Amino acid sequence: MTSRLFSPFEVRGQTYANRIAISPMAQYNGDDGAVTPWHDQHLGGFAVSGPGVVMIESTSVEREGWGSATCLALHTDRQEAALRELLTRIRTYSATPFGIQFGHSGRKGSGRLPTAGRGPLPLDEGGWRTWGPSPVSFGGEWPVPEALDDAGLARVREAYRQAAGRVNRVDLGLVELHGAHGYLLHTFLSPVSNHREDRYGGSLAARTAFVAEIIADVRRTLTDDRALGIRLNAHDYVDGGLTFEDTIAITGLLREAGADYVCVSAGAISAEARIEASPGYLVPYASKLRAATGIATFVTGLILTPEQGEEIIADGHADMVALARGVLDDPRWSWHAAERLGVEADYPMPYLMAKPGRWPGAALLRPADEAA
Repeated sequence: MTSRLFSPFEVRGQTYANRIAISPMAQYNGDDGAVTPWHDQHLGGFAVSGPGVVMIESTSVEREGWGSATCLALHTDRQEAALRELLTRIRTYSATPFGIQFGHSGRKGSGRLPTAGRGPLPLDEGGWRTWGPSPVSFGGEWPVPEALDDAGLARVREAYRQAAGRVNRVDLGLVELHGAHGYLLHTFLSPVSNHREDRYGGSLAARTAFVAEIIADVRRTLTDDRALGIRLNAHDYVDGGLTFEDTIAITGLLREAGADYVCVSAGAISAEARIEASPGYLVPYASKLRAATGIATFVTGLILTPEQGEEIIADGHADMVALARGVLDDPRWSWHAAERLGVEADYPMPYLMAKPGRWPGAALLRPADEAA
């Protein structure tokens, strides 16, 4: 059969062999912001398993934007060198393209590690100041952030520019800005968190302006063949937050600023936000956003089976499916999807003996007549 999930996709100067993206997933294993041996196996394992592109986890563009003490960052030469060395090692055995997500945690920064119960890490326990468009807390125990003044805004813009320059040097083909989940860029977009009375607050266009400026800055800094996208909330799922109609309008403005694609997500603008998640719950949003704006769309949100991914792409709902916890559970999801959809998967030479047709165990584990 001809599979749309396993058809190539082009965005700007990048070509992906299929429509499967490994989403950025925080690993909480950085060493002063630098990648560690954990990332060799985490990212290297995905790279040999057949996705179209692997995204490196959300990576802070400045120290003030760290989410926790063990998140990744890309604002020092040491961090850049460690990332370059990691990619050099992986590229000796895999040609899978890599991208990176740029993040700034904003008012959700200075967090405890998941093993310590999450929540904010106070200043007297080694925490740091957090920032936002306005002095509005995320909620619960989270502190009130400091509002960025003109100097702070300029500092953040320069941090994104500098990080984009480092991407050119380590040769990543795609950059995604994290503009969802209650982090800094999202808090500028959402009226829940942006109460500014200057040029960056008030109307939807004004709330979008700072993010659009960063998009334009990064676009000008990246070489022309590198793709640039942004993750956006389809809906904030909280009273007074962004609606889907807002997101359509924001997408149009950010596309004009230089965004090549949007990755559709949702929720987490505040502690009160609640999502009723079900398989593919964000797909209708991605489909309507793609139709309304013409922008390329990646979609995440409980995409579980190969058949589900195939339908999303074949029916034109999105251009790429972005998998997260599903591939932590099954890192060979792309191989198994190819097997299920009748596509010849590309196995690395050392693993050829496990390829369906060479190993009878594959048919016993995954009978063709069983639903995936």
